[in-house]
Amino acid sequence: MPSTIRLSLLALGLLLALGCAALPPAKREPRDPWERMNRATYRFNDKFDRAIFQPAARGYRKVTPRFVQTGVSNFFDNLEYPLVMVNDLLQGQFTPFVSDTGRLLLNTTLGVGGLMDPATRVGLDKNDRDFGQTLGKWGVGTGPYLVIPILGPSDVRDAVGRVGDEYGNPRHYIRNTYVDYGLALLRAIDTRTRLLDAQGAIDSAYDPYAFVRTIYLQHRDFKVNGGQSRDEERQEQKLLEESEQDQQMPEGSSAPPH
Repeated sequence: MPSTIRLSLLALGLLLALGCAALPPAKREPRDPWERMNRATYRFNDKFDRAIFQPAARGYRKVTPRFVQTGVSNFFDNLEYPLVMVNDLLQGQFTPFVSDTGRLLLNTTLGVGGLMDPATRVGLDKNDRDFGQTLGKWGVGTGPYLVIPILGPSDVRDAVGRVGDEYGNPRHYIRNTYVDYGLALLRAIDTRTRLLDAQGAIDSAYDPYAFVRTIYLQHRDFKVNGGQSRDEERQEQKLLEESEQDQQMPEGSSAPPH
């Protein structure tokens, strides 16, 4: 998504959140005082996703060879990897910074511009740090949970962090508008394709909105408090399974609106 559109949507989401009436105290979730507005945005995002992003992602997966999909994902991960290194330094993670520098150099050269990932094969594992996580490491609180139009789940801290991520993204400085827009669109489809396999768990949850919220908050808490590790994917899968069990509809219950 073009950077200007992303930032405009971010600003719109924050303005809506700040002007939204809170739910009655008895219905509030501790970190989701804007639940009524968030649920409305979630419904909009879900309809938009099912109409636009899901069909595009499924079509992309169907017609694109697996090795090409992997190469595209690797390319974008490598293109955006300088952001990880900046956040390594901001978080005082100097040993990972050295490792991540080696990873970027190896994948950019031997990996043909990042299309391949020889760094992982030699033990230089991928890290995933962002400005929202850095703010958390600095002691900034999450603020309320926030669903941003089009962009999805966030919180106030991570919404601010997204601005830093956007302006720190090397793609942001490409002067050719068509290349910038094309890369942004391909990145959006690539990201949505990676998440297709999780859609079944979301759709089968008792309350998909609460399910997504739980997964997001647990994932971000883990990143801030536990950092990244080689076992992160297994940890996230475990959280996904546990949250799915928690959100299963009790027998005889009716589903809430979402």
